[in-house]
Amino acid sequence: MRWTRMNAGAATMVFLVAFASPLALGACDDEPEAPVEAPLEAPEAPPLTATLRTFSLDRSSSAVDFLMEAPLENIHGVVPHSMEGELFVDLADLSRSRGLIKIDIDPLELFQRKRESEDEELGEEVKSDTQNEHARTWFQISEDAPAEIREANRYAQFAVTRISDASAMNVLEMEGDERTVTLTAHGDFHLHGHTAQKSAELELTFAFEGDEVRSMRVRTVSPITVSLAEHEIRPRSAFGTLAQATLSTLGEKIAEAAPITFEVTANAGDPCEDIPAMDVAASAEAQAACGLGVDDEAGEGGLPPTDG
Repeated sequence: MRWTRMNAGAATMVFLVAFASPLALGACDDEPEAPVEAPLEAPEAPPLTATLRTFSLDRSSSAVDFLMEAPLENIHGVVPHSMEGELFVDLADLSRSRGLIKIDIDPLELFQRKRESEDEELGEEVKSDTQNEHARTWFQISEDAPAEIREANRYAQFAVTRISDASAMNVLEMEGDERTVTLTAHGDFHLHGHTAQKSAELELTFAFEGDEVRSMRVRTVSPITVSLAEHEIRPRSAFGTLAQATLSTLGEKIAEAAPITFEVTANAGDPCEDIPAMDVAASAEAQAACGLGVDDEAGEGGLPPTDG
């Protein structure tokens, strides 16, 4: 939205005309001089009220969680203080909102609950250093992976390209210091060199001071299901080497998908005029590394001749 100011030169010209006119008339005859009017002043510009705002994710406020439930083992993953990125939110029309969310999986920690058979109760949740080392190898962010591969695989990314099913479209028409809206965000989810279409049911709680928005709390209403196979996250014994076991053979211990939930606060920034393109940063090297160690003749379901 553009706001119009009276040009300072125009105001000056009005003043000169108003001041000079009675002098010119007085020079022609002896009529009394007309009173000089005060010069016109340029009006103050109205306050900037652009409805499109930038929100920056506060990494320290974020929490990412998932629980993978298999018959003999539950794996609980936490990724604290890991989210960053920007959301571009139109407060008057949430359907125009877009954003790019990044999750740093380097701080990922796994905890497990195990049992020998389905007839038993699951044991106490504990952290296994070995399991955490295996997870880093599966994601190809372990120390034996090349630095550029580790860096490319370090982030999961969600580029929000479309909004639907908002419970309210115009936050500015709502009242109160806290204004809550639910909606569905659609876009590209990128992990481990592969991108898939995902949708996320979200709850947004806007914090206002008077008419000014200060922050926005974002949390998942229901989990976002991420398939391990879809992103080629497989059992690996080392970088570039698949393990003898596969996701299928480990099915009793490891679920094939991770239902992810998250919560984060995003701080309101300056108004903006345009929304930049929302594109995930893909790495061809990381995608190629996903296929290292695969037995081409055996195909996807085959077991490579490696130790696991």
